[in-house]
Amino acid sequence: MKASTEQKIVDLVIEGIKEKQGKDIVSIDISKFQNSICSYFIICHGDSTTQVNAIAQWIEKTLEEELDEKVYKKQGFENAQWVLLDYIDVVVHVFLKEARDFYNLEGLWADGKVIKFENEYINPGLQALK
Repeated sequence: MKASTEQKIVDLVIEGIKEKQGKDIVSIDISKFQNSICSYFIICHGDSTTQVNAIAQWIEKTLEEELDEKVYKKQGFENAQWVLLDYIDVVVHVFLKEARDFYNLEGLWADGKVIKFENEYINPGLQALK
């Protein structure tokens, strides 16, 4: 996967998480690590299993429609405590808050380049009205 494609995936995933009001969005660039399993982790959490599923489903559907990127592997939809979407070089983790705190992926990968994103989603349609 080319770097530009990776960045498009990261950008679209972040946008979708914001749109679905996911919380504490973090991107971790781990591409510089020897033997890293991917280039980016994107991590967020939702307040309910319904929200976790909605975020993950939006990501899967939108990446396929807009970038023609199909998820390589996915798991966790059954109980929606931790949904993982693997796009080879970009791996998305959508947690319930309690599961996120327990597994602490940010702590495990803290040596990577961590970028935190604001949670506020500004609807472009509403922005145009101002």
